[in-house]
Amino acid sequence: MYRAPVLLRQLEPRTARTTAEAIKFALWPLAVMTVLNRVFIKAVNGFITDDFAPVYKASKAFLNGQPVYTANFDSVDPHYLYPPSGTLMIAPLAIIDPEKSRWCFILLNAIAILIAWYLLLKLFKFTLSSIAAPVLLFAMFISETVTNTLIFTNVNGCILLAELLFIHLLLSRRDLWAGAVLGLSIAVKPTLAPLILIAAARGQWRVFYTAIGVPVALTAIAWPLSKDASKFFTHTVRYLAESRDYFNSAVVGNAAYYGLPEWMTWGVRIVFGIMVAISLWLLYRYYREDELFFITTSSGVLMTAWFLLSSLGQMYYSMMMFPLLMSVVLRNSVMRNWPAWLAVFGFMSYDKWLSDRWQGIGRNLEYLRITFGWGLLLIVIFCVLGDRYLAARRDGRLQFGIDPTWVDSAPEAPDEQGRTPLSPRLDPETAAPDGTERGEIRAEPPAGVVK
Repeated sequence: MYRAPVLLRQLEPRTARTTAEAIKFALWPLAVMTVLNRVFIKAVNGFITDDFAPVYKASKAFLNGQPVYTANFDSVDPHYLYPPSGTLMIAPLAIIDPEKSRWCFILLNAIAILIAWYLLLKLFKFTLSSIAAPVLLFAMFISETVTNTLIFTNVNGCILLAELLFIHLLLSRRDLWAGAVLGLSIAVKPTLAPLILIAAARGQWRVFYTAIGVPVALTAIAWPLSKDASKFFTHTVRYLAESRDYFNSAVVGNAAYYGLPEWMTWGVRIVFGIMVAISLWLLYRYYREDELFFITTSSGVLMTAWFLLSSLGQMYYSMMMFPLLMSVVLRNSVMRNWPAWLAVFGFMSYDKWLSDRWQGIGRNLEYLRITFGWGLLLIVIFCVLGDRYLAARRDGRLQFGIDPTWVDSAPEAPDEQGRTPLSPRLDPETAAPDGTERGEIRAEPPAGVVK
């Protein structure tokens, strides 16, 4: 009797026998087709916003020994803002013609995002055969942050991969490698720089050696090769330190756009800064030993604060918050409430709220939803952690931590194969200890059948 190859048998249409199979059969085609659409249609088509053109122009100038930092910052077009170390790393882009180079850069970022997707699954101990795999893939590529990263063709996909590699290496205590990955990302753009505070909180000081050493070394190599490296510090850094009132969802950006007084802008930033500081202190004080929760939640708080309170925050930076969003599968996650996901909708949704009928309202919703989303998320995390602390203090159990009592009392049982018991911190609905795949929902037997 003929047997089809394993791969073909996997692709053979079958009728789902469990709820988990039905969900996976539905979501995998949606996820795969969304990835193909974003990479080969939307990204290749491009948009009026083109982050790649100034990068290619600067790379070509660098290879030809011409000035790189010549941007006119009075215009609203995308500018070249990478430091000399970043210029050195991306210079090979200009070896081929602009169109093919752009396609290669799109593909590079798409591959980086897919690897980051796999590492994110692995971080929370999900497999490719779990429900989480297609759910996460679909959610990532339908979001604004991934979609516009590919369409505008910028480097954020590679920065996301660096973040996931850094977290994995930090958890495995491979400090020098973790610092090297972080240093490579900082050499291009400083988006992930705040994450070095997590290494400091964990006492992993060797991370600093390579996190600082790598960009310094790359800058030293690039400096004599660049015609105007010093102009980055005298021309570009000055622009980066200022807040602009266009394409800027940070507090200062929207405050400038709407003409808010300076005292109000600083007041909002100080209040959020205090909430962030308290949240980070509670995480450090009570969750340092819960490594996965501590790192993913702290990274989310640091990234959100960085985007909201610095001089420049753009919507597609939100990609760096995927580890925090994925932490919802942990039983003690701060993301297990509806206000948190209302906030996520604000800065992740690809929907446009510009309205032909109600133009003023639609414009305000579109311009403010990112800022409000980041702000609401910080408020939610502050309130969740603060409520846990006050409840634990009231009950006299601070010495045991601030998790709700139902989290610590979660059952921990070995599976049928006798493998290591699952952590009580993991949600039993997504980490079933009975031999089913993580993320699967077991079908209940018909009535009358003894389990």
